[in-house]
Amino acid sequence: MANGMCKRAVFLGANKCPQYIVDSSVIPEIGPGQVLARIRLATICGSDIHTLQGKRKEATPSILGHEGVAEIVLNERCNPSNLLAGDRVTFSVIDSCGECERCAEGMNQKCHSIFKYGHSSLHVRSGLSGTYSSHIILHKGTRIVKLPDHVTDKMAAPINCALATMVNAVGSFEHKRPSKRSVLIQGAGLLGMYGCALLHDAGFGKIYCSDLNINRLKMVSLFGGIAIPTGKERDVLQDNEIDIVIEVCGVSAAFDIGMKLLKPGGSYILVGLVHPDSHLNVTAESIIRKCLTIKGIHNYADNHLDEAVAFMSRTANKYPFEQLVGPAFSLNQFDSALQEAVQGRFCRVALNPSLVE
Repeated sequence: MANGMCKRAVFLGANKCPQYIVDSSVIPEIGPGQVLARIRLATICGSDIHTLQGKRKEATPSILGHEGVAEIVLNERCNPSNLLAGDRVTFSVIDSCGECERCAEGMNQKCHSIFKYGHSSLHVRSGLSGTYSSHIILHKGTRIVKLPDHVTDKMAAPINCALATMVNAVGSFEHKRPSKRSVLIQGAGLLGMYGCALLHDAGFGKIYCSDLNINRLKMVSLFGGIAIPTGKERDVLQDNEIDIVIEVCGVSAAFDIGMKLLKPGGSYILVGLVHPDSHLNVTAESIIRKCLTIKGIHNYADNHLDEAVAFMSRTANKYPFEQLVGPAFSLNQFDSALQEAVQGRFCRVALNPSLVE
């Protein structure tokens, strides 16, 4: 057994506060290609809020959480070889085989034998596979990226979910003559803020961002965007004016507005509607007549995580990324952290397993 106490917030079912457990017997010896890491800071993703509220189903008992920054404790047989104990890292939210046709085509997030961190039972593999824990074991097919010192834990914790996903989304359409192109991002949560920063940094001319939350809209300009209250889009913009619409709000009603605003030849990128209540009011004719491209983006591939770390490293002092993450709670304050996250005052709320209870 590895030395040290393991703290965990164990998910036991919907609408139940995860059970806080401290145990020295659950950290196993790691095997070839595995990495034992200590979670320095985790953030609560919206998908986990949905799970805790019963809107998504996950295995029980389990350790939820997939966003986080970690510190290497043990690295068995150098996976990868440049990682040393004490290094701060981010890691892909999935573990893939690297050999199937999907991995070969650069879509390892859809690997035939995929393993997802924060989504599996305690009885699968080591059980230490979620970030709502003091420790996590990363497996052979996981991309692990070392973080530069100037990227703080608050900046780093959401990189491996929200930022990497938006790198994928923003990279899914052409960037020709970006200064002449306009974009509407539907949703000013963490994905929306990252989208504004990525597009602004890439030189896009007009980047609009809509949301119902007035407090979030106040942040949009800090990341290079132009804020529009949801429902006021067509007061500010003309139909057929926008080149690209990126949906990250998870609200199907937003699609109708986006379709009206898109130019002929435009692109609609769907990211947030990953839930059953996502039926769209659209006809094939409306897509064909405007020659539109509609594309779905789910998670990301390894190269997107690499690009996300590079972007955060390069722009850490350009945008106020730390302001996107609110207060940090200890694991035994999980219920309070969840309540804060649900209120939506911050794009993310953090959990720090090292905090004294």
